[in-house]
Amino acid sequence: MREFLELIAAREPAPGGGAAAAMTGALAAGLVAMAARFSDARLAASADIARQADELRARAAGLADQDAAAFREVLDAYRRPEDGDDGGGRRRRRIAAALDAAARVPLETAEIAAQVAGLAEAVAAGGNPNLRGDTLAAAHLAEASARSAATLVDINVGLGGLPGELSRRAAAAVASAGAAADHVDASPR
Repeated sequence: MREFLELIAAREPAPGGGAAAAMTGALAAGLVAMAARFSDARLAASADIARQADELRARAAGLADQDAAAFREVLDAYRRPEDGDDGGGRRRRRIAAALDAAARVPLETAEIAAQVAGLAEAVAAGGNPNLRGDTLAAAHLAEASARSAATLVDINVGLGGLPGELSRRAAAAVASAGAAADHVDASPR
């Protein structure tokens, strides 16, 4: 974890916000898995929730590296010179393709985070009340992951003239994560 934090803080363009959003989602999933495991006596689905959270944690953690790689591709596409006499068309297509890839990674992060928030909601509703703080933290971290990732999707969609559907999907993930976090907040104390 310390190494990742040092990389984030370094004077390098990547890893950056997308990797941080992905790792935040992974942390949220880890908290959900832990809270579910401590809820096995109260929550029949605890083992399944823990398994799902573990899978989402692994996927989110992997997206941190994918995001950094996608961002590096965007930088590389912008740095490449114009191609001959095509008026820069190939360069623009390379940039658009790189931005499309760079939008899809945080979109996946946002969608995973929404799923994690939903799992936190399930644990909060029927799990061990002694883990309420952990499920609250998980839900809010998942919401922050989704919101941060969706912002990056919107930036890349705007820069690349990409389909608005990507931003709509990201916004739906934010809304879902936010609703789940609100339900966890409102869960019995």
